[in-house]
Amino acid sequence: MTTATTSPTLMYLEDRWDDAVASTLDEPELLRYRSNLLGSDLRITNFAGGNTSSKLTEIDPLTGEPVEVLWVKGSGGDLGSIKRAGFATLYQDKVLALEKSYRGVQYEDDIVGLYPLAAFRANPVAASIDTPLHGFLPFPHVDHLHPDWGIALAASANGLEKMEEFNREFNHKLVWLPWQRPGFELAMMLKRAVIENPDCDGIVLGGHGLFTWGNTQRESYLNTITIIDQLGQFINRHGINVGTEIFGGQVQEVLEDRRTIATAIAPFLRGHLGSQKRAIASFSDAEDVLGFVNSANAKQLAYLGTSCPDHFIRTKIRPLFVPWAAGTDIAALKHQIVESLKVYREEYKAYYHKHALPDSPALRDPSPTVVLIPGLGMFSFGKNKTEARITGEFYTNAIHVMEGASTLGHGAKAIVTGDEVPQAGPAAASSEFSACTNYVALPPSEAFRIEYWALEEAKIRRQPPEKELSRKVILVVGGGSGIGREVARLAAERGAHVVVADRDTAGMERVVGELKKIIPAEFIASSPVDITNRETIRKSLDAAVNAFGGVDILINTAALFPSSPDGVISDTMWATTLNVNVTANYLLTDEAAKLFKEQDLDVSVVLTSSANAVVAKRGSEVYDISKTALSHLVRELAVGLSPKIRVNGISPATVVKGSTMFPRDRVRASLTKYNIAFEESMSDDELRNLLAHFYAKRTLTHQPIDPVDCAEAILFLAGDRSRCTSGHLIPVDGGLPEAFLR
Repeated sequence: MTTATTSPTLMYLEDRWDDAVASTLDEPELLRYRSNLLGSDLRITNFAGGNTSSKLTEIDPLTGEPVEVLWVKGSGGDLGSIKRAGFATLYQDKVLALEKSYRGVQYEDDIVGLYPLAAFRANPVAASIDTPLHGFLPFPHVDHLHPDWGIALAASANGLEKMEEFNREFNHKLVWLPWQRPGFELAMMLKRAVIENPDCDGIVLGGHGLFTWGNTQRESYLNTITIIDQLGQFINRHGINVGTEIFGGQVQEVLEDRRTIATAIAPFLRGHLGSQKRAIASFSDAEDVLGFVNSANAKQLAYLGTSCPDHFIRTKIRPLFVPWAAGTDIAALKHQIVESLKVYREEYKAYYHKHALPDSPALRDPSPTVVLIPGLGMFSFGKNKTEARITGEFYTNAIHVMEGASTLGHGAKAIVTGDEVPQAGPAAASSEFSACTNYVALPPSEAFRIEYWALEEAKIRRQPPEKELSRKVILVVGGGSGIGREVARLAAERGAHVVVADRDTAGMERVVGELKKIIPAEFIASSPVDITNRETIRKSLDAAVNAFGGVDILINTAALFPSSPDGVISDTMWATTLNVNVTANYLLTDEAAKLFKEQDLDVSVVLTSSANAVVAKRGSEVYDISKTALSHLVRELAVGLSPKIRVNGISPATVVKGSTMFPRDRVRASLTKYNIAFEESMSDDELRNLLAHFYAKRTLTHQPIDPVDCAEAILFLAGDRSRCTSGHLIPVDGGLPEAFLR
């Protein structure tokens, strides 16, 4: 085994170990540090993929004696972000004792129920299925990772032969194991492999990944990055002779306007995939993605599916490849999406029913999570933006794996389905594996055993329940202040992906900054907008599409209250008020309706009217009339856009707090008009508070109308709790008798 303690010569990876940092850490923190370094580079392992462990000496709280404890990444954790508390800890001797209870591979899942009984200090962190793989390897520190280069070797039809060539070239002693699903049986195979090869310095798991180790944390880290980097050197050296012929060569051109087409097609695609369960979208036209989707072998390789278990848990057994002749019209692309999706769902259901057992989890949504389109790139989908992005990253990993495997097979005899492959073993015979250009995919039966594994289902069920607005995209026009700001904030808290749009870009960015304290930054987008201009409205809708794939809820809180020093409203101001408060709401909804039609999903629009729409008074005629018209526009739109689009509104009484319609001068003028005493030294908020409480006295509840009160009503109308309500306006006026409808 390599015993390096100094940085080796690396061609691709970096040695990020800092002795100054490491010297301050105890052993559990060194494990965390090592894990974070390894997980911070997607070339080393994918998000939430792989695991690390250390066997450490602890004091047993029961006996007071030293005892060996296995620290191993907990189930579902991510190496790049894991904290000390994310590791499961188990008595090492109890882990080894589990071998006595093992009754064979068909009962291996039963062992998982015993892991909590081996927990050290009653640690509640769930031990992963890979726990015994670490426990039965007789090394103090172990890394099990899924580097693209490592899986490329593991998924090659000539992988065993190439591993031996690699060993000779780089003076290693890696050992090959055939495919075996992670679990206790694989742990027994690892144990035997080390006994039979006591001088080995790593293990390649056929179709799966890589095991490496060391006597110290530093040594384990160096051994791991060295072997991975050298695998990269080995594979890339083979690739020199392949050049542009990789994947059979390019047969489609990269479209210069692919981003424009992607924006146009995303809502249609998201809607058709989300007919059962909607998802958030992510798009990639990265060079490696385009090189794959435009190649001669892309369709065949995509159909084979992925290899590493961590990949297809997110990407499903295979992506949807849409055989579109890049450059033909959008209508042809839509037709191909519909037809391809129909076939995909039928095949997925057939795959499920062929392999499902009586105790298998129920059939999940048969829609794909990855869609490949020649000329454009890759769309990926997930329950949120992070999951959508990571799903895309996983399939990009799969592309790299297929590329590496194809590279290793360049010039060799072509392997086809049924030929002998080194991945074959007790779990699956060679006849069950499929291959293309030297890449070997897992048999569908083995893929199903992981995708619908009861243990994976349990992991899914341990996740927190989704929130009320999860999987929804909400475009908040006027989101830079007042009611719109509160709508954006509440929507974020309730799980929505939020697009903040406003003419006031400074206010918009301020709200975006506030939202970043509530939800991840990638759940937020923003766009400047002038709602009197169709072009800027389209740009805001495009911003939502580019960020998340579409829009589910449209909110508008932007409005204009005209005022002048002498109280006279000019003809121009009159026309502008009607344009902003009435016509602009129509333009906004009309443009959004085009997007909604493409999605063909149930969506919601909520516009902001006013109690003034039904209360006649002196001095605010044009504002009142504009809101009267808007209230009826809500009803007209509800009729015209039904049944897929619900349109509702709210009618608040005067909302002073946070409103841009109440600048200091207007507040001062109102306070003077109503003979309310104030001091010039008062802040803007103090002056607004005086006016708000004055208005509140006119209502039955005597409560000032807060922007959050309006936001609550808006989100009720926008969400599924009001799914049978359309064409309705909810008063948010504190109980204003003058606004009672007669």
